[in-house]
Amino acid sequence: MSTKLFYSESDSRFKLFHELMGRKIGHILLVSTPYDAWIMEEDCRLSERIVNEYRGLNLSKPPRLTWVASATQALAEIESNSFDMVITMPRLADMDAAALGHKIKEKAPDLPVVLLSHDTIPSPEREQPAGNAPGIDQVFVWSGNTDILVALVKHAEDRMNVEKDTRSAGIRVILLVEDSPYYLSSLLPILYRELVSQTQAVMEGTLNEDHRLLTMRARPKILVAGNYEEAMAIYERYEANVLGVISKVRIKRNGRPDENAGADFLGHVYRRRFDIPLLLTGSKPEDAEKAKTVQAAFIDKNSDTLHEEVQRFVKKRLGFGDFIFRTPDGAEIGRASNLKTLEQHLRTIPDDAFMYHCRQNDFSRWLFARTEMTLAARIRPISDEDFSDLDSHRQHLVAMIADRRRGRQKGIVADFDAADADFDTEFFKIGQGSLGGKARGLAFVASLLGQNPDLHTTYNGVDILVPQTLVITTDGFESFVETNQLRHLSKADMPDEKISEHFVNGQFPPWIEEKLRHYLRQVTYPLAIRSSSLLEDAQFRAYAGLYRTYMITNDCPDLEQRLKHLIHAVKLVYASTYYKGPKMFSRRVGHRTEEEKMAVIVQKLVGDQYEDAFYPTFSGVAQSHNYYPFARMKPEEGIVTVAMGLGKTVVEGEKTLRFSPAHPQLLPQRSTVEDVLDNSQRHFYALKMEKTCQSLNSNEGANLWYREVAEAEKELPVQLLASTYVPEEHRIRDTLHIPGQRVLTFARILKYREFPLADIVKDMLALGARGMGCPVEMEFSVNVTEGGDKRPQFAFLQLRPMTARAELEQVTISDQEIENAFCYSVHALGNAKNREMADIVFVKPETFDPAKTVQMVKEIARINASLVKENRKFLLIGPGRWGTADRWLGIPVAWADISGVGAMVETRSERLRAEPSQGSHFFHNITTLGIHYITVFESDGSRLDWDWLAELPRMSDGNFVAHVRMDHPLTLKVDGRTSKGVIVSDS
Repeated sequence: MSTKLFYSESDSRFKLFHELMGRKIGHILLVSTPYDAWIMEEDCRLSERIVNEYRGLNLSKPPRLTWVASATQALAEIESNSFDMVITMPRLADMDAAALGHKIKEKAPDLPVVLLSHDTIPSPEREQPAGNAPGIDQVFVWSGNTDILVALVKHAEDRMNVEKDTRSAGIRVILLVEDSPYYLSSLLPILYRELVSQTQAVMEGTLNEDHRLLTMRARPKILVAGNYEEAMAIYERYEANVLGVISKVRIKRNGRPDENAGADFLGHVYRRRFDIPLLLTGSKPEDAEKAKTVQAAFIDKNSDTLHEEVQRFVKKRLGFGDFIFRTPDGAEIGRASNLKTLEQHLRTIPDDAFMYHCRQNDFSRWLFARTEMTLAARIRPISDEDFSDLDSHRQHLVAMIADRRRGRQKGIVADFDAADADFDTEFFKIGQGSLGGKARGLAFVASLLGQNPDLHTTYNGVDILVPQTLVITTDGFESFVETNQLRHLSKADMPDEKISEHFVNGQFPPWIEEKLRHYLRQVTYPLAIRSSSLLEDAQFRAYAGLYRTYMITNDCPDLEQRLKHLIHAVKLVYASTYYKGPKMFSRRVGHRTEEEKMAVIVQKLVGDQYEDAFYPTFSGVAQSHNYYPFARMKPEEGIVTVAMGLGKTVVEGEKTLRFSPAHPQLLPQRSTVEDVLDNSQRHFYALKMEKTCQSLNSNEGANLWYREVAEAEKELPVQLLASTYVPEEHRIRDTLHIPGQRVLTFARILKYREFPLADIVKDMLALGARGMGCPVEMEFSVNVTEGGDKRPQFAFLQLRPMTARAELEQVTISDQEIENAFCYSVHALGNAKNREMADIVFVKPETFDPAKTVQMVKEIARINASLVKENRKFLLIGPGRWGTADRWLGIPVAWADISGVGAMVETRSERLRAEPSQGSHFFHNITTLGIHYITVFESDGSRLDWDWLAELPRMSDGNFVAHVRMDHPLTLKVDGRTSKGVIVSDS
């Protein structure tokens, strides 16, 4: 039944609703780097989400996105095209966001301009020159959560339609008084999600689909006020329509922050309309008392369950579809929910049904609604007159849809459909939530590879790929946590083992379990089960290496046993969301663990099996920026760290080989035979293939096989990567055809270039940096085979932004400061001056013993815990690599052990021969947080005054670690342009 016929004059209520939401966001200009644009459209699917999640708000075609990569292009687009909204990211190449906003307002004063900021720090991009109208209408915080993108469009449409819709149909209004971009970005998606779901629940079972869609247009609108005067103006205008009010305590009144303005406003509302539900939000204990005086509910904004409490308030206090194939008489004969099922039905439906839909342009109309604009535009003008017979017409249409479907699978994320999954697809997902940060990076790489076919031509002897990947999206985690009532563990203080026990005993969502069962029927190779949280690998708050990864053999003969093992691994990855390390990290960056959501990657493990061991030839981490260039290396040329076997050796800071992709034969740690022997890798990680499901626990490496390189001498990776040390000559020869000690030198790769590793890495880093708009870090595996038709593989395992190296104010270090400093380095990371630390925690040189580094960790952790309670940041000093997993290379601290650290100093010790940390997850997190990392090598002129340090009076003095407190804060200065750093004591 058509909409026009259905809504007769006699059904005036639905005819009225049909006229609602008359003004829509139809065309959005997105100004961003290619990476940010890809996330919004491919991962978040902004247009598709608007259709699928709240189609009833806007029944016509979904908003169309036009993306440009610069401010100049944006201004040119606005000159030549009509837009309803501009969304800009802060990182633009040719102009800052504020300046772009001003220029847009000069051309189109009423065009909404929204800034999606990567962080919550007050930004100069919102500062406006005196006398000018603001260039940015609103600022939202982009943390990878897809819901914020839908919410900001809904909010813009609400503002555009509220006047007419409240006047004509009495539509309700919820007033939100909030001036913080962070909380606005957190609360607004919650409110919209709850409004839509609650409206659907009310209508469920009472109306048919047409009624439901139109009634959804009548859901309450949300209006936002940023200060007392705006709140009063909105309330006075829509008082008769206000359904509820949510206000923070402290908002501006008369241009000045006022501690009572929010409560006073709610008091005004209560006196005028006592029946309006009110909610006051604040962060101080006395704020709850203010809420009581105005009969308002109260929520502490610092609460770990903020989201749940807002949802509870909305629930308790505020009370496009399938293609339907039909015969000409209207009888339904089938349904299609995607291109594949559409193609399948087109092959078999009766001729009269095929012509019925063709003559009404039903196919093109459905495709337009699903954002298949190009395909729809090609199909729409086709008619039966263009073909000699009906079958030719049908086959032509089927071929067009099949071509589009196959082409679309290149570099995209496909929903896993157990019934007809195409296992040639490289990227599947289960669920409709977010992919999470790590999976987003992988999917982006897959997209880049599809868009750059020249790479495959350049390296035509190598398969450059993303291993086949299945992602269980974040809604799987949400379902699991809610069903098993595990949310309270986000703030529970209990050991990781207890957390994992709760998760392992939880009931797994059946809808995911069944899809995994179908997946494993086709997949029998080893798998890596990896975390992909919302904030993992984000640009400003990357959680690298804090969550768990599990390798499973997937070789048990029994399908149900393999399924049980896989689900066990997924549960353990879920559990790591609430482990101690991530909680401490979240506290440091001001993020609530409750807000974190976890997707899980199930990925093909790259490698080959050698008897009962499975592993790749080698794995590595490559970075666009080299923090420690040597000789003729340049920082911008990047650095690569590689090791034989699984990548755990690299990311946990064990013995590896480092080189610059621009100078692969320049090896700073291999300058002498002694250096080669001391620094070469002696152990590697592999997966033991035993036709059984090994036990898994909170220790992710427990089921890995830590092998000696020497015992794998006859296996291909050693044959390819090793040279031979000849003691009689005290020389290393690049051959294995002579007796002697095998030493991993990678000579055949780096010196003789039998595999183009350096060139591939160099090109991949450049491609990733262009796409993300910043330096990048990538993890990869390489598998090389000899003989047969199988080509070498270069497999991407991860792509993430490196620490943002923002251009900040210049820091100048004088000669006098260098002279007075007790610590001076020419290898300091960061760019800042601060006086935040008066505490120094250091490993005592006189008692340092590499065999006792685990005991040192315990002493450091105890001091850290006491200083965290006092909210005192501290300077940490010690030898070797901080955060390494190899206790013989440095102090193996985890993040939870040093969560209060303000700066770190890495020194040399005669008893340790370790290169500086670079490439490990620990190092990535330290630099991401902006924690200054200072390396002291006396050989390059750096120094640390140990004698001065030893004479200071001590707050505590352990067997290995001492803690001193200065009378005045230390002065730390780091010049990011020269990498020089000083620490000066004023005491």
